[in-house]
Amino acid sequence: MSFFRPPAGKPELLAPAGSPESLRAAVENGADAVYLGWGSLNARRGAQNFSEEEFAQSLTYCHIRGVRVFLALNILLTDRELPAALETAQIASRLGVDAVLVQDLGLFALLRRVLPDLPLHASTQMSLFTSGGACEVASDGCERVVLARECSGEETAEICRNCPAEIETFIHGALCMCYSGQCAMSAVVGGRSGNRGRCAQPCRLPYGVNEAAKGQRPLSLKDSCMADHLQEMGQMGISCLKIEGRMRRPGYVAAVTDVYARLLKEERGPSSQEREVLERAFSRSGFTDAYWRGKKGTEMLGFRPENVAPAEEVPPRADRRVPVFFSCWVKPELPCQLDARDKDGNCVTVFGPVPEPAGQRALTAEELSARLGKTGGTPYRCERAEVTVSSGLYLSAAAVNGLRRDALDALSAARCAVPPRREYFPPPPLPDTLHSASEPEFTVSVVRADQLSSGLLAFRPARIYVPLEVLAGLSSLPEGESEWCAVLPRVWRDRDEQLLRRWMDKVRSLGVSGLLLGNLGHFSLARGGGWQLYGDYGLNVFNSYSLAYFREKGLKSACLSFELRFAQLRDMEKVLPTEAIVYGRLPLMITENCLIRNSAGCRCDQPNFLSDRTGAAFPLLPAFGHRTEVQNSRCLYLADRPEYRRLGLAYARLRFTAESPETCLQICRAYRDGLPAEGEFTRGLYFRGVE
Repeated sequence: MSFFRPPAGKPELLAPAGSPESLRAAVENGADAVYLGWGSLNARRGAQNFSEEEFAQSLTYCHIRGVRVFLALNILLTDRELPAALETAQIASRLGVDAVLVQDLGLFALLRRVLPDLPLHASTQMSLFTSGGACEVASDGCERVVLARECSGEETAEICRNCPAEIETFIHGALCMCYSGQCAMSAVVGGRSGNRGRCAQPCRLPYGVNEAAKGQRPLSLKDSCMADHLQEMGQMGISCLKIEGRMRRPGYVAAVTDVYARLLKEERGPSSQEREVLERAFSRSGFTDAYWRGKKGTEMLGFRPENVAPAEEVPPRADRRVPVFFSCWVKPELPCQLDARDKDGNCVTVFGPVPEPAGQRALTAEELSARLGKTGGTPYRCERAEVTVSSGLYLSAAAVNGLRRDALDALSAARCAVPPRREYFPPPPLPDTLHSASEPEFTVSVVRADQLSSGLLAFRPARIYVPLEVLAGLSSLPEGESEWCAVLPRVWRDRDEQLLRRWMDKVRSLGVSGLLLGNLGHFSLARGGGWQLYGDYGLNVFNSYSLAYFREKGLKSACLSFELRFAQLRDMEKVLPTEAIVYGRLPLMITENCLIRNSAGCRCDQPNFLSDRTGAAFPLLPAFGHRTEVQNSRCLYLADRPEYRRLGLAYARLRFTAESPETCLQICRAYRDGLPAEGEFTRGLYFRGVE
């Protein structure tokens, strides 16, 4: 159960609250709901966030005023952190939080079991951009899905039509070049994980592409502004419109919330003055709505010079007082009675003293009505006061004031009443069947058909992972003893699924038996086809309960996040056979904007790379749908570190991207023999970890 839903047909306006001051700014300027972080387990750990006491006070403040509160627990969590996250959610539920935003699917599964009545929202960090993905998490009990920012209006409308859950979209604020939840650039390059709420924003720094145009910012997008599309969004059935900005100051929250609240209330587009207000609040070389229009390209790029301070203006506050209706009876020899009602169906009754016989002056209906209407200094506004006063009676002003105060206190308590919610603690145990292996078997992934040399096949990996589109272009599979698995595109759209299904039929006829799934939307594509299903790194498996979640969904193994340390990989309960990447360039980003197409003179059929200020070169691989995958500048190399063999992993993956067929074979032999690396390499995050 949730409080105070907006009227049917009107999307909810959701504003950021990175601090108590920003929360009040959002509420006072027209937000229907706010989202905030409590403690450190949220995706904006650099914001001020809230203490438990501030969180409880904020719930009361918001619920009295008819504003909903959503708690962000939207980061990946280790096994050791899950108990703290559950405790946070339990306390928040008892206090009456309206919903919890979640990224980690292990936490999601636990919350559904231990707090089944607490509404859950799928964070945009879950990387959901298809009807299948949205419906998948909705079928697991998710009330609302926050779509990827890259979805167009047409794509969003399709998901709204197909998904039974509420749909939420971002309407204003920062855009990341990488799909949220799929970015490892800050983690791998700087040790600060965006999946853990510590993103250092390396995408805002200067880069060059293929040594050209150094000093440009090809990864920095303008902020989004959807002020011209609000009516369209409401008509297609979007339930909630979200403003990004928990790291922003209260003045920003106030200004942006005020503009969007007015536009929604008055059902219109922005004026030139309102556009200026949004620009002054914060922008990066202006705004963009290109993704919503289904466009990409360099016109979306923009950055903000470091010496430009955002404006801190605060617009006039909206009247957020709650209309209240009074009914009062003053009769002889009976305690006076006052009923107070609001528009949400709450009604309370309080009683005061028995009125005295009047001396020189009797109480009149007009006088009583006027006194009841004096609600100044409270969150309420008297809309109407109906009074019945018998003649010849007297009631002091103090008695009337006390009666009104008691009624409003009782109404506040009713508006803040927490709905009954079941709790089942302690959490359910993990499955007792474990799949910890004494030593992992090797698997191999390639991106090009020419990397499938006879020497690599003679290495006899347990599985060979090949992109679905590459396999579909083959007339037959090379001979070998390995299991062939098609890698489904990590990003696609509803309109692509017919083509993907044709390719899946084609590769199955060639002898491919497995599918590698990297997104929740893949399950609806793969289910019922008789495939062996394996999980890829895009699923962000970070703890034992995530493994249990995917075990229930039918996976036969799952690749663990490469942001985990070896000790965390080792200690994870292997309720499902596990895999880890032990060689290769780690994938840092997958972008909707094709970095190759955005750069003049670059071609997708040639090697391309991104170069930073240190001279490091990050290979750019074309991805399905004219997208780009950015690879790390150095290869992960662990052949000479036998620790990876003692983690209980069932599989160890050699990930080949830009390597030649000869290099692929050389690496396979090096891992077979445990040879030291040649040239520059990295140990990844397995030893140093991330913040």
